[in-house]
Amino acid sequence: MGALIILAVLTSYLFGSISSAVVICRLFGLPDPRGAGSGNPGATNVYRLGGKIPAALTLFFDVLKGMIPVWGSYFLGIEPFYLGIIAVAACLGHIFPLYFRFRGGKAVATALGAMFPVAWEMALLLIATWVLVFRISKVSSLAAIITVSLAPFYAFWIKPQYTVPTIMISLLILWRHQSNIMRLRSGDEHRIKRK
Repeated sequence: MGALIILAVLTSYLFGSISSAVVICRLFGLPDPRGAGSGNPGATNVYRLGGKIPAALTLFFDVLKGMIPVWGSYFLGIEPFYLGIIAVAACLGHIFPLYFRFRGGKAVATALGAMFPVAWEMALLLIATWVLVFRISKVSSLAAIITVSLAPFYAFWIKPQYTVPTIMISLLILWRHQSNIMRLRSGDEHRIKRK
């Protein structure tokens, strides 16, 4: 089982390393999202650069690359704690992608995808939280920060066995949002606008 877990963690990281935003932008002839717009290779920035279709594809594949490794590991009978570590590996791949010079995004969609196979109720609750905050604020980063801050509480309530891995993922994503947190505190964070 130990070798299987190590293989699953490595596979999850490699899946996570596929930068959907960069690939989609290349396919649609858009600027590299790491150097345009907000500089973040995620669905929100792709929306700014190219609109709904490229953004939707980016979001879909970012969710999928978190979902596939965890789902596969779940059916292989890997224990809940290690499923959480596999989910963390997918998020680390998104943040530090091997194939794209370790310049990645913030892993919100990938983390969400990783939760679906083992805690779909929690994933739906997280989506509802993000949508509610975003509809009120129109600020994607604020919605993400509030959602991931609540995620450990949701995990403890719905799937207690995943609380520790969820805390790890939440801290990782909050760390990636440091600059957004600073802009929110200073009032400089912008609402979503397509360029």
